[in-house]
Amino acid sequence: MTITVLQREPGEFWWGGVINEGHLMPFGEGTHSRDIRMTDDNQAAPLLLSSRGRYIWCEEPFSFNFDHEGYLKIDHEQKLDIEEGHVNLQGAYLHASSKHFPPSGDTPDKLAFTAPQYCTWVEMFYEPTQEKLLHYAKSIIENGMPPGVLIIDDNWMQDYGTWDFEKHRFPDPAGMIASLHELGFKIMLWVCPYVSPDSITFRQLQRKGYLMKDADGTPILRRWWNGYSAVVDYTSTDGAAWFKQQLDRLTQDYGVDGFKLDAGEPILPSLHNDVTQEVAWSRPLLQMEDCQSYAELGIGYSLSELRMSWKLGGQALIQRQRDKAHAWDAGGLGGLIPNAIAQGLMGYAYNCPDMIGGGLDGDINSPDFHFDSELFVRSVQCSALFPAMQFSMAPWRVLNGEELSWCMDAVRIRTKLGPLISELASEAAESGLPIMRSMEFVYPQQGYHMVKDQFLVGDSILVAPVITKGQRSRVIQFPEGRWLGDDESIVEGPVRLEVEAPLSRLPWYRKL
Repeated sequence: MTITVLQREPGEFWWGGVINEGHLMPFGEGTHSRDIRMTDDNQAAPLLLSSRGRYIWCEEPFSFNFDHEGYLKIDHEQKLDIEEGHVNLQGAYLHASSKHFPPSGDTPDKLAFTAPQYCTWVEMFYEPTQEKLLHYAKSIIENGMPPGVLIIDDNWMQDYGTWDFEKHRFPDPAGMIASLHELGFKIMLWVCPYVSPDSITFRQLQRKGYLMKDADGTPILRRWWNGYSAVVDYTSTDGAAWFKQQLDRLTQDYGVDGFKLDAGEPILPSLHNDVTQEVAWSRPLLQMEDCQSYAELGIGYSLSELRMSWKLGGQALIQRQRDKAHAWDAGGLGGLIPNAIAQGLMGYAYNCPDMIGGGLDGDINSPDFHFDSELFVRSVQCSALFPAMQFSMAPWRVLNGEELSWCMDAVRIRTKLGPLISELASEAAESGLPIMRSMEFVYPQQGYHMVKDQFLVGDSILVAPVITKGQRSRVIQFPEGRWLGDDESIVEGPVRLEVEAPLSRLPWYRKL
């Protein structure tokens, strides 16, 4: 292990590492430590970016520490690539992107940017059916919302690892998907790398050697949120090819458009009967390379959504933030903007907040669940101009009256600006530039580095959602230029201005 020490320059701030810590960024004032060598905490990259045009990259993960004395200490095994002289945050990002995670030239299907996504999770949990799906899709349209990407979540399949529709709940999946296509939807299916250990698929994969094994050759069983399962060895050529074959068959046989690849955390050694079980990988791996290998399974499909990723900036993959709570703090609504800014700076331009209103809180349809309609409306507004937005709770079921109409207003803003977001997605595929940008990224070294509750879409749209309960006005920091507001006001920047923001309003401004 090697320790490299850098001194922080005056006025220098840093971003990078794990995107779920976006609310703690930028680093530089005070202390912060993070070990990204075995993170299972959302997307990550072995990258740190400086507001003074410096960046640090390593092919393997490292740990870092900012101390009170202005030093950055990095523990690493492989050589660091440390570059200086790129002027500002954007310069450092663009140089790191072109060298280490160049844009692929491809984008996800443009429907992901022009219309909302709709996930069945909250409305159906583990009980999706063909009848429910068709009803849900028709309800979306009947309630005035545009058709978009429809994600069929967990338990559509026969079993974990047996990736075909359960015939009793889905008697005609090809016909169902054809009907959904006719309504204007694109279809994604939830999948994961786990295999039920008492299934025929498990026995077949065990014979072929396609499962992850421990040192004695026994398939490992890993505990996850739905029990204990074997794991497809997607780090091996044969295991990855088998998994891709299942996905390809679903696209060919049923017309599926893409996949929500859930899980994908790094597989760590486990403790069994007081004995540590190491994974006997099929080939030598760098740390976190298994996480990267799983995420790579999504490359090549017109729609792929991931919640775990490693070193795959620049690829045409939708990167969803980790599950959020139905809460106002950084574990819920308060974390969306800073984490999305961090996603963009790690090269994950096609980012998506979690399900609007949050989906982490167990059975949120339970009578014991406390639903906050104000939080839901503000979540819709905050998500409306992200690169992608995703509903799961049906707004027309949980809202009514004015609150429902305000939600629909935010969706109409999305529809209006969807073509611009789509254009920026195409630009990201060629230049690597994030779609959603921080103030510091576009207006460097002007004192905007700590602004984490507003953002820019490209360089021309300033978005300032309300993310605090009960707030009906907010301060917006306008950079240089003339800005035309959604309320027809014109603001001359640079200026710090308090504006009215009733629950009915998502404040956004276009640069003239």
